[in-house]
Amino acid sequence: MAYRELVRRWHEAVRAADRGHWDAALDAFGGIADPPARICFNMGCVQLLAGRPEAALRAFNKTIEKDNSLAVGYFQRGFVHLQLEMFEEALSDYHVAFNHLRQNPFIDYKQLGLRHILYAWEVLYSTAAVQCHLQQWQEARVTLEKAVVWRPERRRAILELALERVQDHLFLEPMLVPLGELFRPRKKEVEQLDSKDFLGKPKVISSIIPNDEYIGFEPLRPQKQGFYEPSADALRDAESGYHRVLARYRPQEPAGLEVPAGSLLFVLSRTAEGWATAIHDGQKLHIPSSLLEPASRMDKWKINTGIPLPPAQVPPSCLHVKQKPDPPGEENACANDAHMDSKMPPGCGDAPAGAARPAVLRLHCECSLVLRAGEAPALPALRALLRDRLAQQAQRGTLSYRLLDGTELGTVSGQEDLGKVWQQLTEGRLTLCCQDSDSHSGRPVLYQMLAQHSYLAQGPGDLEFSKGDVLDILSEVNKDWLEGRCNGKTGIFPKCFAVQTSCDAAFL
Repeated sequence: MAYRELVRRWHEAVRAADRGHWDAALDAFGGIADPPARICFNMGCVQLLAGRPEAALRAFNKTIEKDNSLAVGYFQRGFVHLQLEMFEEALSDYHVAFNHLRQNPFIDYKQLGLRHILYAWEVLYSTAAVQCHLQQWQEARVTLEKAVVWRPERRRAILELALERVQDHLFLEPMLVPLGELFRPRKKEVEQLDSKDFLGKPKVISSIIPNDEYIGFEPLRPQKQGFYEPSADALRDAESGYHRVLARYRPQEPAGLEVPAGSLLFVLSRTAEGWATAIHDGQKLHIPSSLLEPASRMDKWKINTGIPLPPAQVPPSCLHVKQKPDPPGEENACANDAHMDSKMPPGCGDAPAGAARPAVLRLHCECSLVLRAGEAPALPALRALLRDRLAQQAQRGTLSYRLLDGTELGTVSGQEDLGKVWQQLTEGRLTLCCQDSDSHSGRPVLYQMLAQHSYLAQGPGDLEFSKGDVLDILSEVNKDWLEGRCNGKTGIFPKCFAVQTSCDAAFL
């Protein structure tokens, strides 16, 4: 048994004995496997309190078996032998107890947990009591006179009275350890039974996270790229959330935080006096509610909290075309991201009337060539194939563009769509993607993968998909990027966002 568990049961048994629950105390002591001498001594004392001298004798026998140098054990067993009228055994126990005193006037058992001092004169007095029962009156008188030699303080009257009773051939009452005195565990060991929380509970004092009131070691909520989406329970009222500052705010306090116009902040609460408590740039401030308007979805995507994607989901750097040439003999030769810069006149299409300089149109073209396996064309022949293929793609390819909010791709299928294209012009620049509508027809699917995370396209040539979508892998761009098809769209995506479901390869 572990010492910690022994101390726990020992303490429980002693407390039960203090309350007078003898059986509960004995059960607790009995639950200790291979009890030491002090526990056996306690069991004998409790049996005496319960009026069971035979059981007490068995317990004291075990005590002496465990520690044959424990003088108080012999002393207490001698008392039990005397109660059971086993006078010769009692006399022997008292003699052994006195010998274990080793000419010392007393033994203090406080260090062992027993609040009792065993005096030499008490052992001699009990020895004389046994000699009286054996009708050894002269020996009893000699024993008492020997006890007087030890000069017990304030006990001479007791010994003088005992001498008179022996002279009159009257019996003496033996002494014993006071009832209720037991070996107890150390106080420090008992205090250490219960675990202590030295660190205490954590408390949020300052946080850069808006409306962060969480106390613990887990995140307040799942982190998202771009901004925090507060849960409904975290919001204090319906008007909490991200807001845009309409005009520059200068606080009256010199040490106050100045907020420029157009800044985004997170409102925690509002007061009836027209003030709002908000978080801006990691600091809490008070600002008039009249200067705030709810932030749009576009505004939220511009918020930078410094939270990156999880390490396993960070898309690796996409290599340029010239950094990832296709090896000879490849079945499919794919030319991706062929950039073409074309300067458009300001009046072309529905460009903004206020544009005073030409607009730059960047075109991303993608085409596929089907070659025979094992036959690598020469460079001039390959360039000729690409020139013819790009010319065909310019006539029948599908033009697409990404909306300003970055949510989806718009397709240019007519003049009306072309007018919408020029509305997406940003700082005089516009990016289109030209993709052959049948460029992937007949291309083999190398294998399929299952999307483990949703991927938001970072460029016109990326393949956007959601968690759980099945992706058809058309080619391996490099060790980090793959070309795939999903929901009728084709593009490249980071390999770390999906796991392979099938390894069956398809060939021409």
